[in-house]
Amino acid sequence: MKVAFIGASHWHLPLYLDPFLALPDAEVVGISDPDGAYVSKVSARLGCAGDTDFRELCRRTRPDFVFALGRHVDMPDEARFLIEEGIPFAIEKPCGVTQRDVATLAELARARGAFAAVPLVFRDGDLTPLLEAEAARGEGVQTMSFRFIAGYPARYLDAGCGWMLDPALSGGGCTINLAVHFLDLALTLLGADVEVSQATMSNASWGHAVEDYSAVTLRSGNRTCLVETGYLYPGPTSTFDMHFAVRTRERYIIAHDPRTVEVLDHAGNSERLAIGTTNVPNYARFVADVLERARTGRAPLATLQDMVPVMGLVDSAYAKARFEERTGPRSQT
Repeated sequence: MKVAFIGASHWHLPLYLDPFLALPDAEVVGISDPDGAYVSKVSARLGCAGDTDFRELCRRTRPDFVFALGRHVDMPDEARFLIEEGIPFAIEKPCGVTQRDVATLAELARARGAFAAVPLVFRDGDLTPLLEAEAARGEGVQTMSFRFIAGYPARYLDAGCGWMLDPALSGGGCTINLAVHFLDLALTLLGADVEVSQATMSNASWGHAVEDYSAVTLRSGNRTCLVETGYLYPGPTSTFDMHFAVRTRERYIIAHDPRTVEVLDHAGNSERLAIGTTNVPNYARFVADVLERARTGRAPLATLQDMVPVMGLVDSAYAKARFEERTGPRSQT
């Protein structure tokens, strides 16, 4: 398949490009980004077309598939163009900055019969099927908590993605960027009636205009879920301070680290499973799966329509949370 990457200066580009280049018969036909110097550098390295205008690039190269990245505020324009041009695509979450953005795109994609995938990549891993199976055998989930604290926001500046720290361009901080994966899990495991009960956010650590810590409590009837995210962990990119815990009527499931899940019964009997528990390794699975689905005419594992309720929870969390901004960023070294 001939594939183009637009909004390519996004820091997630390697998560898509590297596994794509490892596939047989993979061909990158174009790179687009508003940064012309970046386009020249990457297109020369890949030996493909480059353009600062993604529309011109796509019309010139006519790719079979597009991976759409870029600033969150620009994603609706990218998706709308690809839907109207009839080009199958996958667009980075959150696909816009509000639920209204995403709902409008989802309706257009439905009306046009577009292949419009979203990398809610926990669905591509082994953890989600395990939790679904445990919920089914245990008459549903009773409580859940997800702690997922990523590295410092300086990594966005280092990657040339300083727009991530401007809420007008990104929509927010760790909630819209990281929590969306776990809001999707909550909808999957608790049901569509999940709502935000409480939300607390802070930028106390770095003082940027976006939150660097977020705690969102969800409720479905008397069942609850806590989603805790942040930009606080003193470690390299793609490493996390993480701990997941899920209780069903019969079992207690814990994700201790990026590679281990422990399942306990009420008697304390324990089984340890070698299962990936972070999002990063799942991107390679996503790339292979989404291209195969597009090639064979099957629907994506997650679509723009699936992102609509997730973004509804994001909007609700921001509406409920208020925090006092520090003036000026603090040292990030």
